Amino acid sequence: MTFRSYMDVALQEARAAGARGEVPVGAAIADATGTLVAKAGNRTRELNDPTAHAEVLAIRAACAAAGSERLVGHALYVTLEPCAMCAAAISAARIARLYYGAADPKSGGVAQGAKVFSHPQCHHVPEVFDGIAGAEAESLLKTFFAQKREG
Repeated sequence: MTFRSYMDVALQEARAAGARGEVPVGAAIADATGTLVAKAGNRTRELNDPTAHAEVLAIRAACAAAGSERLVGHALYVTLEPCAMCAAAISAARIARLYYGAADPKSGGVAQGAKVFSHPQCHHVPEVFDGIAGAEAESLLKTFFAQKREG
């Protein structure tokens, strides 16, 4: 199997989320064979659901496709460092690898803030790779919030 990054798909989902007025965060999940099985962008406002983060929506879709609550061997690509809620969902789903773009000093839960994966109560810790297309992901977020402040 040849490695293929799906960060480009996550970035497309982030751009679509931003176009809908959502915070531009996108996610994509590949199964153990490297096949894309789910993708999503934030939909918290659209669905009136504070848990409708891109990662959670993608995990739900991937679990439905797999017919399991566990995503063993799967990889998650997300444009922004997951928050504590999403990091806990990643652990509960047993995702093998997490690739994320921009760091989130304000709300991150992996390398910042809660650092969910470093707690002894965390039952599963994925391999974590950060900074993947981080500059592009950060630019999307900065542009989105600058436009919100101007408008």
